[in-house]
Amino acid sequence: MNNKRYLITLATLVQLFFAGVVTAQIQEGDTLTFQLRTAVTGNYQTGNVELLAIRGRLDAVVKCSPKVVLKTQNSHMYQAFYGNKADNDLFSRNYIYYQPQRTLYPYAIAYISSNFRRKVELRYFAGGGATCQIVRHKNAVLKLSANAVYEQSRFSALTFSDGHYDGSDQISVWRASVFSYGSARVLGRRVRLFYDAYWQPAFDRRSNYRTQLDLGAELPVWKGLSFNALFTYTHENVVPTGTRPTDQLLSFGVSYNVQRR
Repeated sequence: MNNKRYLITLATLVQLFFAGVVTAQIQEGDTLTFQLRTAVTGNYQTGNVELLAIRGRLDAVVKCSPKVVLKTQNSHMYQAFYGNKADNDLFSRNYIYYQPQRTLYPYAIAYISSNFRRKVELRYFAGGGATCQIVRHKNAVLKLSANAVYEQSRFSALTFSDGHYDGSDQISVWRASVFSYGSARVLGRRVRLFYDAYWQPAFDRRSNYRTQLDLGAELPVWKGLSFNALFTYTHENVVPTGTRPTDQLLSFGVSYNVQRR
């Protein structure tokens, strides 16, 4: 990797980290008017192994009125080995909630993503659903959610693991989605454990489904700054020919949280 690319990478890391310096868990049902949470991890090696890996995340919640709340969750991952790109993935989740302080509340949803390994150049879906807050406590949260969405994906491929979709670089489907989120504070509320999981089957074809699971832990260090670890498992059952359907990633890094009343 040349010096110019190294400097660009270093600048990106600095921007991602200090973008969050403006404190804790991002929840649409909180009474706060504004919440921001950022996290970044990175790894750079030269010599016998040349590796660059950067993963950043930015989440925010804005209370627009007493009844309407906007929430956005964004992540980006880039990896290169010996100068060859292995990942360059974007994942943006966006919601509009109506009266999220209630036990059961509706929402609208819109996702935009790309996935280099799975040859997804652009994917978006939008729809609506409802969330049920099963547990809501200062030390624990548990939510279940369901929705229906219309999805369109554009691939850099024309053949797939399910031959039903061969011959076109685009797949359009209606999907059902089931989401679950949980978090708990343990060890005197010093450590936060959390998970986020979803399952998305297509209405018209059972073989076309995907799942994702995030498991994480966060340890506060100083004034909103925390160490964190995150394990991500993803499985997409319909992928371009020659692409593996399952990926797993374990990362470590730092996060910074901000809250404003």
